[in-house]
Amino acid sequence: MTSLIPTQPVPDFTVPMTDGGQFQLSQRAGDNFTLLLFYRGLHCPICKGQLRDLQRKLGDFAERGVTAVAISMDDQKRAQKSADDWGIDELMLGYGLSENIARELGLYISAGRPDSPEPTIFSEPALFLVRPDQSLYFASVQSMPFTRPPLDQLMMGIDYALANDYPARGELS
Repeated sequence: MTSLIPTQPVPDFTVPMTDGGQFQLSQRAGDNFTLLLFYRGLHCPICKGQLRDLQRKLGDFAERGVTAVAISMDDQKRAQKSADDWGIDELMLGYGLSENIARELGLYISAGRPDSPEPTIFSEPALFLVRPDQSLYFASVQSMPFTRPPLDQLMMGIDYALANDYPARGELS
């Protein structure tokens, strides 16, 4: 498993979106950051809450110059069901992230349990802030579905970083 290092480039990738468009990291940079939220998929009730929370806060992130997208390894059908069932109609929702790209991004990969609604393979949650030059600023990569970074705290951190020109940390990893 690779891990991305702050200040270093995040690999470019493209995924389709439930609105019929596509998301390409190099083409969708926010003025200050791109927030990449990788979620487990339709089977995850914690993801449902996190994506709904992010959708409610899209305006707050936009005021900070942050473009947000949520991405999973789900196929189109499962991603569309997530969008429909969860009421995700404003947040960009990408799907079809390949296992190779997920590994290149340093995401943890899990096998679905046989007696569950989990897909055969999926990524565990992660949250990245990427600078407009496509360098990594912040990363939270998880091996379990619980204990997600609170988005309000993330916004406070973004406010501090922007006001104080705070550098990416962990760059010597």
